[in-house]
Amino acid sequence: MNYKIYVVGTKLQKFYDNAIKEYNKRLSRYCKCSLLFVKNKEELLKKLSPKSYKICISSCGIQLSSEELAHKINHFGVSGKSDIAIIIGTNELPYDECLSIGPMDMDLGLMATILFEQIYRSYRIINNQPYHK
Repeated sequence: MNYKIYVVGTKLQKFYDNAIKEYNKRLSRYCKCSLLFVKNKEELLKKLSPKSYKICISSCGIQLSSEELAHKINHFGVSGKSDIAIIIGTNELPYDECLSIGPMDMDLGLMATILFEQIYRSYRIINNQPYHK
């Protein structure tokens, strides 16, 4: 699986960046995850592959439990959807589905960090591996 997580906005604060690097290191045994920054929607449109399955992260999206997200990620793998683009910071572009981390608005860095953590947690669930709580 190849995840490209696009953040429409500026660079993240160092503590978010450090947390994401740690989760990305842990994720490297399961998949490839990259964090990409774009300045605006136009730049994002240029970078998005038409082959990618596009997921928007927004406070108005569908909320999933960790187990439901794990099931969705596992389904992507078995159905041949291996190129996943996850977009944080705008929901004004065409996307295949819209998910929510929670109903409250939050900092883009926090959203990205939680997203990396939840993807990691999903792979631990998929592989029946323990995860600290």
